[in-house]
Amino acid sequence: FPGQPVPVLDNPVVTECIIRLTFRVVEIFSLDLGGISAIVLNGYDAVKECLVHQSEIFADRPSLPLFKKLTNMGGLLNSKYGRGWTEHRKLAVNTFRIFGYGQRSFEHKISEESIFFLDAIDTYKGRPFDLKHLITNAVSNITNLIIFGERFTYEDTEFQHMIEIFSENIELAASASVFLYNAFPWIGILPFGKHQQLFKNAAEVYDFLHELIERVSENRKPQSPRHFVDAYLDEMDCNENDPESTYSRENLIFSVGELIIAGTETTTNVLRWAVLFMALYPNIQGQVQKEIDLVIGPNKMPALEEKCKMPYTEAVLHEVLRFCNIAPLGIFHATSKDTVVRGYSIPEGTTVITNLYSVHFDEKYWSNPEVFFPERFLDSNGQFVKKDAFVPFSLGRRHCLGEQLARMEMFLFFTSLLQRFHLCFPHGVVPDLKPRLGMTLQPQPYLICAERR
Repeated sequence: FPGQPVPVLDNPVVTECIIRLTFRVVEIFSLDLGGISAIVLNGYDAVKECLVHQSEIFADRPSLPLFKKLTNMGGLLNSKYGRGWTEHRKLAVNTFRIFGYGQRSFEHKISEESIFFLDAIDTYKGRPFDLKHLITNAVSNITNLIIFGERFTYEDTEFQHMIEIFSENIELAASASVFLYNAFPWIGILPFGKHQQLFKNAAEVYDFLHELIERVSENRKPQSPRHFVDAYLDEMDCNENDPESTYSRENLIFSVGELIIAGTETTTNVLRWAVLFMALYPNIQGQVQKEIDLVIGPNKMPALEEKCKMPYTEAVLHEVLRFCNIAPLGIFHATSKDTVVRGYSIPEGTTVITNLYSVHFDEKYWSNPEVFFPERFLDSNGQFVKKDAFVPFSLGRRHCLGEQLARMEMFLFFTSLLQRFHLCFPHGVVPDLKPRLGMTLQPQPYLICAERR
């Protein structure tokens, strides 16, 4: 790096190493990822300076071999910063608002899905079971309503298989094999390695989504969209004579896949962590249920309008998001031109890793950050307070476009679950709190007992 050199970490890097190197070590350091120049940002101040104060410069995506192989840098989440990203982001935001959280009826659709979810839990009659499958189905169906205009039953084995593949790829994408592939893409010719399983999974999902998109668009009426797929095809029609247009069938498939995985994996894992911590801390669970009983009552379905009257429940959900760091490194950024950060010269094209884990454990902003303590989000009067260094959905131009929808889902699913059930672990079981490492941090598989209150 020209100018003042950024401190360099030369050792091999895996996800766990990066997320645990907090700002207390250094706010910014560089990495050589097999010839790929990268920097890691630690702590709230450094992350905010780059993603907010220099948002346009840090809004690009790195041209990593993995992204090129899977999406050719198209679609939505991994697209380069420019016309393609702008068009796809605008379409997705508008679609989510028109067919999702912008509809007054959409809250009712989430409540309907929560009933399917709760009734499925009821079939276990308080016996131990793994909640992951049901939560994943319930959460994915909310995104499915926006993208396809329909939900899938919990017995739809084809769709369940696709979701399982998505989840597997989230873990594989952070594996050592994929790190090696990004550094030495020629190993892609080798017939073995986890990167090959990832490519195989991605091809299977691509074919499945292609067929699904064809089916849900069969009776489409141009310029009368019913869901995201229709809206995207309308944009393709409107831009068919523009040689620079980034709308295409291929990018539609990539965008749909990215929206499904982004809308499912993170919210699912937040709720899985929330359930685990409620069973681990029955006193916190009891306080949430006391608030639910007081504000909502035992029989009425929870509603978003009641969220402002439930500060403790809000505090618990925020502490789960802070403490568990579902997306600890976010999605990698890249610089679109030369810049300076904290006195260090950062060249154009540098891969930027935002250590959001370090932000949520930044002792400058959080006291005793290693302790699960929902009260940190409450003032002296017991009212909910926002915190600047709370960034689970990232910051800047590339922040999560589904944040509003995710917040709706988390509140409604969480409150409806605790309204009906008391959550506990099977007798004698102590859960493993060490997360499974991947692009997201998910809990280890665990069994839960959901007993009718």
